[in-house]
Formats: sequence, C-alpha cells, structure tokens
Amino acid sequence: MKFIDEATIEVFAGKGGNGSGSFRREKFIPKGGPDGGDGGRGGSIHVQADRNLNTLIDYRYSRQYRAKGGENGRGSDCYGAAGPDITLKMPVGTTIMNADTGLVVADLTEHGQTVTIAQGGEGGLGNLHFKSSTNRAPRQFTKGKEGEQARLKLELKVLADVGLLGMPNAGKSTLIASVSNARPKIADYPFTTLHPNLGVVRVGPSQSFVIADVPGLIEGAAEGAGLGHQFLKHLQRTRVLLHLVDLAPFDEGVDPVYDAVAIVEELRKYDESLYNKPRWLVLNKIDMIPPEERQAKVDDFLARYIKATGWAGPVHAISSLTGENTDVLMKSVYEALAQQLREEYPPEIDIRFREGEAAQHDDQQ
Repeated sequence: MKFIDEATIEVFAGKGGNGSGSFRREKFIPKGGPDGGDGGRGGSIHVQADRNLNTLIDYRYSRQYRAKGGENGRGSDCYGAAGPDITLKMPVGTTIMNADTGLVVADLTEHGQTVTIAQGGEGGLGNLHFKSSTNRAPRQFTKGKEGEQARLKLELKVLADVGLLGMPNAGKSTLIASVSNARPKIADYPFTTLHPNLGVVRVGPSQSFVIADVPGLIEGAAEGAGLGHQFLKHLQRTRVLLHLVDLAPFDEGVDPVYDAVAIVEELRKYDESLYNKPRWLVLNKIDMIPPEERQAKVDDFLARYIKATGWAGPVHAISSLTGENTDVLMKSVYEALAQQLREEYPPEIDIRFREGEAAQHDDQQ
C-alpha cells in the first residue's frame, strides 16, 4: 500500500431540524393548544484513532464528508430524529489542523481516542416551548442551526521511540532489518527508502521499543533538497535519535565528518526542538575497515567531529550488515528509554515499557 502522510479534507456537519408551530386538533377537544415538537440535532463528524491503520491514503481520494441534517419537528409533540453521526478512522499519530488558521484541532496519540471535529447544529424549538399563562396559542418556533464546517489538513507523524537519521546509504534500512522484523527495501544506490519504515526491537521478555527509519537526508534538506525533508516530521515524536554515519564510504572523495556535520545543521535549520533531542552517534560499516585500522579511524573521526560541533554524547561503532555490536547498541538504547520513562512517571506506577505497542506493530507486520 502506498504510504500517504498528508491530506486535506472538508467536513460539513448536519443542520438542525426546524421546530414545529403545530396546534392540537382532536374531536371534542376545542382549543387543544400548541403541540409542535422540536427539530432533531444535525449529525456531527468525529475522528477516531485506529492502530490498525498506517496511512492516510483513504483521505487522499475522498475529500468531502457531509453528515445528514436532523428531521423537522411535527405535531402531536413529535420531535424530529437526530441526524446520524459520522466517525472517520485515522492512524494513531495523526495531527488535524485547521487549513485556514493553522490551529491544531486534534492530536490522535492513543488507540481509540475520539475527537469531534464538526459539531452538528442544534434543532429548533417547537411552539410547545413558548406557551404560558398569557400566551396560550403561541405561533413562535425557531429554525435549526447550521452545522459546523471546516477545511482540515491531516498530517501523520509515526509514533516511534527511536528514529534513525543519516545520509542516503548510511545503512539505516540494513540496521532496522537486522534488529527487527521490518523488511525495508535495501539496495546499493541512494534513496532506496522512499517512505518511513517501523520495526519493533525486542531486547528481552516484555522489553521492546519501536524504531523508525526515514529516507536519507542530504545537505540542503531543510530547504527542500532530496526526500528526507518530507519525512523529518516523523522524528519529532521520537525520544532518541540515532545518527548513522558511513565510516567507510565507497567514494574515497567523501568525508564522513563533513556529511555528519551537514546532517546536524539540517536538523538545526528544520526544527530547534528536533535538534535538541537526545542524539547518539552510530559509526556504521566497520566491517569494511581492517580490524587493525578501526580504532584509529574512529578516533580520527571523533576528534574532527567534536572539534566541528562541540558534541558530547554516546558513541557506538557497529556493522549493520554483520550485526557486530548491534545487540549492545539496542540494549543501551532500551535502558536509556526506560530511564526516561522512570523520570516522567511516578515510581509507584508500574510501567511495562512499550509492550502493548510492540505487540500491535507485530500484528501489523
């Protein structure tokens, strides 16, 4: 299925039914008085988060949603029926914004979360409500109100604990395939990954987390170059970023330090909060460096990278292809994520870290 992460739709809630200005008419009952019922409420439009969906493709081709109006009131104290509501199901992680004002209408972060995005109009009052001791034959009634309508922008941001970023061909897809059940497309040319891939990493019984792979970034991505800028938003919900660097590029004229610094600058330009997220440095493809030269290569890279960025943080040298040191990396990431949760939640709350989410992603795969 084609991955669609943005769409624009229009929603129109139903109009409320009009009230009735009826009077009671029965044999042998003169001057029966008012008996006009109220109009029914118009149908509302709701959205509901569904973990079984992973794309907004349904809303790319069906763009207008109209709820039915409420029925008009009738005589004999008959109230009009309410219009049926419409519930639109969307993937967990969808942000709904007003396309005209840019304001966030809803942020669907949990399965089953339901939000009303267009309220149906209230039904009008029948003349039954206007009778009094001084107005025994009221002819007043009110009309139903119009339902809300809006043009909405839908934006899907995948929910993952860990995000992979780096240049094309840095080995991100190979890593996610090595440590999880995800099976992204892998090839020896740039921009193999065209849409985000999610995988569940299990480091022990009931110990797992979700990792996301997005298309590679290139210099100028924040201004629209390449593909990665279209998917950087998917990293905004992650807790930890793994910055993969190709330590043994095929082209000898490529400097890994220059590429790594360029990625960091693109993060800064795109979103300051994304730039400030916990970020680990993962030096990949050490299997392509002779064992006796690896440490010198790593030390040289770190010396120049730290000098250029002032960066200080965890460093792991791995091989996505052979799996060397990937177990250590994944266990360290899990421990860091678990520590973040312990700091966010009171100690008396028993948290089974991401067990439910891991199971749901396994079901999808």
